[in-house]
Amino acid sequence: MKIKKGDQVLIISGKDKGRKGKVIDVLKDENRIAVDAINMRKKHVKAKKSGDKGQVISKPAPLAISNAQLVCPKCGQPSRIGYKTEAGKKFRVCKKCSSEI
Repeated sequence: MKIKKGDQVLIISGKDKGRKGKVIDVLKDENRIAVDAINMRKKHVKAKKSGDKGQVISKPAPLAISNAQLVCPKCGQPSRIGYKTEAGKKFRVCKKCSSEI
């Protein structure tokens, strides 16, 4: 997977197209990511104690990883990602500016 937790991504399709956000969770098995304040869903939460009230909370739902593109921290542009190996270490590389991510 080329996108990791903590990366800045640009949403390239769907209702949130054009918005940027930080990846907060990666679901590797399902090829999905959860992005902060993107693809928000409402969840009804039951009261825990008898005196408390139930509430409706908003939480980001996972979206397909193909709907997001990594934003390079160096050049600040959305770009594809490649891999490079030097001295036995593998790291991600921006395809636009060729800098290490």
